[in-house]
Amino acid sequence: MTAYAIAHLTDVDRGPDIVEYLQRIDATLAPFEGRFLVHGDPPEALEGEWEGTLVVIGFPTRRQARGWYDSPAYREILPLRTRNARGIAVLVDGVEPDHVATDVLT
Repeated sequence: MTAYAIAHLTDVDRGPDIVEYLQRIDATLAPFEGRFLVHGDPPEALEGEWEGTLVVIGFPTRRQARGWYDSPAYREILPLRTRNARGIAVLVDGVEPDHVATDVLT
C-alpha cells in the first residue's frame, strides 16, 4: 500500500543549510522509490488559515518510507532542515482504490 511522508513546515530559513538539504534529498529518496508529490507550491486555504509549506513524498510501501527516513543518508542531512525550519513530519498509509468514507467506522 502506498505510504506518504508529509511535512508541514513553518519559519523556513532558506539559507545555505536548506539549499544543501534540497540539493541532497533527491539522492536519499531514490533507493526507496520515493518521489515528491507536493513540494513548495503554497496551498489554497479553503477553511481556516494556512501558514507555511506542505511537502508530500510518496513511497510504494510504509516499509520503504520508514527505511528512507531512518537511512544513514537521510539522517545525515536531516539536521540541515530541522535546524532551519519548524514543523511536523509524519508517515501515513494511503487507502485502497475501493476505499469509501465509511470504511473508517469498522
